[in-house]
Amino acid sequence: MEEQEPKYERRKRYKGTHPKVFTEKYKEQQPELYAEDVAKVINQGRTPAGMHRSICVNEIMEILKVVPEQIGLDATLGYGGHSLEILKCLLPGGKLYAIDVDPFELPRTKERLSALGYGAEILIIKKMNFSGIDQLVSESGLLDFVLADLGVSSMQIDNPKRGFTFKAEGPLDLRLNPNSGKSAAMLLKSMSRSELEELLVENADEPFYDCIAQAIINSITKGIKIETTTQLKNIIVEALSELPRQLNKDDIKKSCQRCFQALRIEVNNEFGVLEQFLEKLPYALKTGGRVAILSFHSGEDRRVKKSFQHLFREGIYSEVAADPIRASAEECNSNQRARSAKLRWAIKN
Repeated sequence: MEEQEPKYERRKRYKGTHPKVFTEKYKEQQPELYAEDVAKVINQGRTPAGMHRSICVNEIMEILKVVPEQIGLDATLGYGGHSLEILKCLLPGGKLYAIDVDPFELPRTKERLSALGYGAEILIIKKMNFSGIDQLVSESGLLDFVLADLGVSSMQIDNPKRGFTFKAEGPLDLRLNPNSGKSAAMLLKSMSRSELEELLVENADEPFYDCIAQAIINSITKGIKIETTTQLKNIIVEALSELPRQLNKDDIKKSCQRCFQALRIEVNNEFGVLEQFLEKLPYALKTGGRVAILSFHSGEDRRVKKSFQHLFREGIYSEVAADPIRASAEECNSNQRARSAKLRWAIKN
């Protein structure tokens, strides 16, 4: 009996002229096959799904002044946009170490850069947290330059399965490495009202911290599960809707953003990891070594600024940025995620 060919099934159509759901944006997630469609999305000032547009690339390259035969580190590899520009300047004879904690995106980026001709002879990729920079240096030796982009990558935010956004249904996770530590859902179950209020203030400057914290704790006490992004968003929206002061949709949206950000920072211990990195950083650099750090949160920028200024006064850095460098107006217009970026630099004495 002859085998029948499998029946061809058409791709499920989406409503309207443009796909809204992440899984339907198959063209954006395959830039090698749909280059024109991806270019249209970028020209509209948006980031294609599953991709990440690196910010302040020219400014960073100007700071780092990468030349052949140097050894450097991209401490937050992500999609690899910054690394790609650095690699172009390192040949011949240079080496770039690149690290990240994301077990899903790391192999994809490695494959992408390898396909462009950057193999293990020039690019050494490791799954590790940048707080362990001292361990890396025991293998690499002192570094000529270090880059750290502290922002969460677009492909992490956009994918509902990662649980980073309140805009789509997904697990309330928020971990950069889902195989390690507690998810945001688990964290909420273990927190008191005062602890939650402190978290919302310290990590996000949330003005309505008290009523949001109370609503979350009340829900947990009543046995209401908060295991998805939508469940948490609905609790926040309902709490703010009951305030005597009438809030508009934009105010409520910003509170949702801040609350998710506050939880993400706590779940990943982002401030603690950054402080460890900043403490070890100068001892990983050669004399004259350069460092550039791109931040997107006032708490991150404040820690970078204080560390650089303190170590400058101690004579460990010979120069530091007097003020943060901001993305150009042109870049902000073409990529809204660049608007909150602050870039600081330092040079080892």
